[in-house]
Amino acid sequence: MSKPPALSHTLPPEHSERLYTRVTWRLIPFLFACYLCAYLDRVNVGFAKLRMAEDLAFSDTVYGLGAGIFFLGYFFFEVPSNLLLHRIGARRTLARIMVLWGLISMAMALVDDVTGFYVLRFLLGIAEAGFFPGVILYLTYWFPALRRGRVTALFVTAVAISSVIGAPLSGAIMEYFDGYGALAGWQWLFILEGLPSVLMGIATLFHLDDGPGHARWLLPAERAHLMAAVEVEQSQAGHHRVLDGLRLPAVWLLSGVYFAFVLGLYGLNFWLPTIIRELGYTDLLQIGLITALPFGVASLVMVVISRSADLRDERRWHVVIPALVGAMGLLCSVLWARQPMLAIAALTLGTCGVLSAIPQTWSIATAMLGGGAAAAGIAVINSVGNLSGFVGPYAMGWLKDATGSTDAGVLLIAGFQVVGALLVLRATGRGWRGAPRQD
Repeated sequence: MSKPPALSHTLPPEHSERLYTRVTWRLIPFLFACYLCAYLDRVNVGFAKLRMAEDLAFSDTVYGLGAGIFFLGYFFFEVPSNLLLHRIGARRTLARIMVLWGLISMAMALVDDVTGFYVLRFLLGIAEAGFFPGVILYLTYWFPALRRGRVTALFVTAVAISSVIGAPLSGAIMEYFDGYGALAGWQWLFILEGLPSVLMGIATLFHLDDGPGHARWLLPAERAHLMAAVEVEQSQAGHHRVLDGLRLPAVWLLSGVYFAFVLGLYGLNFWLPTIIRELGYTDLLQIGLITALPFGVASLVMVVISRSADLRDERRWHVVIPALVGAMGLLCSVLWARQPMLAIAALTLGTCGVLSAIPQTWSIATAMLGGGAAAAGIAVINSVGNLSGFVGPYAMGWLKDATGSTDAGVLLIAGFQVVGALLVLRATGRGWRGAPRQD
């Protein structure tokens, strides 16, 4: 591999490290909080289901379809949203997304029939389309690939932390607000958890910059250093045009990989409270606390694995091994279903594996693409991959109605983790192992 060209604007190494630390602290906690709100609004229906389905007489199939239909709206509007971000900037795009999804999430409190449930879930998907891939694209404006695995993992841990915080919070809201103001607990759940998204969307307009070149909190030399580091990497990327991001075989292969892993992610997010209840737990707050455990452990494991991948400049096995371990954990949770403590330990292992494979998949994707190809390719991977968010919850609901248990659905998730790992093992070409070293 040829050595990357030297940076035209270079800071001393110690200054560069302090700069990237400062940028990380400026961006990641805020983006983390935004995604935490987004993800909570996306999946809190899994907790609301414990009472909402009974109140509105929804079957598990109806619930599964409603949970998954979110991703149809998400699919159709994600690529246009990401291209718009690339054109008009992150600040306005992300603010618009967050305010809309917060308002629609709060409107879920008004659902009183199946049609309303389906329509609002579909609209929520449209509103949120572009947020996650938009942030992934946004990080490429600030961090070169060698640093991106860790910051991406820190951002994506919001998926796990949203359940660590959201599960007990959701249980408490549904338990203690039930009947207050003539509203059911699940209605309060949507109202109280949707409001922070609106507020964070407004805050985005004041806190985020469209890129290093607009960051007035940086010195001119610091802005030049950050932009030069990314420009060197972009010059090494093989593909920049929008059409490249739509037609490259690697983009579609990564879409398949991501489809497999996301099916596990949303299968767990939408169904874990129900799985925990099937193990014999009935108190809502207790279910919330137990649901938080696998995601809490996974949030730590994700960061450790991503740090290892960055330090070793290796991606393939940091995807494959977690995915296979996740499949094994999910399989064991079914085998040990009559032993609740062992089943919860196995679910924790499975959750760690499923979630830890995802950040490294994005590290591979962003190392391959630059410019318009990155905007389009990242959106394609995320939108196609997230179609499994429709397939997985619906399939699990149908299987539960057909078999009376979540076991078949959990085995389905485990099988897809193996498929994702095998696809990564078969892939060849630039970006699948690591990133060119540059700073």
